[in-house]
Amino acid sequence: MITPGPRNLITDVEGILVGNAEDPRIRTGTTVIYPETRCAAAADIRGGAPGTLNIQALDPTSIGNTVDAIVLSGGSMYGLDSAGAVVAALGARGRGVAFGGATVPVVPGAILFDLMNGGDKSWGETPPYAALGRAALAAVGLDFALGNVGAGLGARAGRVKGGLGSASCVTPDGVQVGALVAVNSFGSTVMPGSRHFWAWAHELAGEFGGLGPPPRDWRPEPEIPLPLGSALNPMANTTIAVVAVNAALDKGDLQRLAIMAQDGLARSIRPIHTPFDGDSVFAMATGRLPLTGPGMLARLGHLAAETLARAVARGVYHATRLGDRPGWRDLDDRGEAPPQ
Repeated sequence: MITPGPRNLITDVEGILVGNAEDPRIRTGTTVIYPETRCAAAADIRGGAPGTLNIQALDPTSIGNTVDAIVLSGGSMYGLDSAGAVVAALGARGRGVAFGGATVPVVPGAILFDLMNGGDKSWGETPPYAALGRAALAAVGLDFALGNVGAGLGARAGRVKGGLGSASCVTPDGVQVGALVAVNSFGSTVMPGSRHFWAWAHELAGEFGGLGPPPRDWRPEPEIPLPLGSALNPMANTTIAVVAVNAALDKGDLQRLAIMAQDGLARSIRPIHTPFDGDSVFAMATGRLPLTGPGMLARLGHLAAETLARAVARGVYHATRLGDRPGWRDLDDRGEAPPQ
């Protein structure tokens, strides 16, 4: 039987820690996913407008694919400064790959667009993201909040507030799978004309409201309504995520895991992988459980996709209104929110 882990967070995968930092005035934040021991990683990019750092180093054809941390951040291109700050902080600790007398941390990252959410972005030549990266790294631990935190603080998801989500699952034979996601999607996580999540069928233990399927008379619309302001700001999106497993996977295995995990976004956000999104999924493997064969890899990929779908819904479920974007809890049974 598959159940959520004790925290229902990605940190239920032993050896994974997470830290968040945010600036409410600017309406942005950063999330650091930190393996206690350097671990293997891969990435799969599906959206048409990605913003990433050091992704090519994770390609199966590259010389190595172990990482010291993965950074997710708001701020669009400015947000990449957060990963640089994490590199500097880890290097000062002596964490990274040794080259002669130098130590170089490997820290891939991805960013989302939250520059038009009403926060004060008048930072001039001193963007806040280096400080946010350092603060998020300093905050890493097993427990963390969901919703308007970290990279999810300034996020939007279709017509409602996006946020930081996480979920996990564990199995009786020792498999641990976790997912973390900053949901800032062009598409909707909610079925049009209702409050029900597209991911309702994947919910465990009422983790995002327990609403179940939509009403029996619900019918899909021929076109999914566009998010508010999409005609003016079509590029202001991207969902970025990390999945983690406790299995020992090689480069090719990890790449396949990341590819399969992307289906979790397709199960929970519609439309997904649009020209306006930079949807990116990282996969991490802590190597504490032997891989018994391709059948186990297929199982891990399936569980990763299911867990990521749940994490998406949890991120939106826990997010609260910010500026002109209502939270999920503000919606009525028709999926509408009163103006404020």
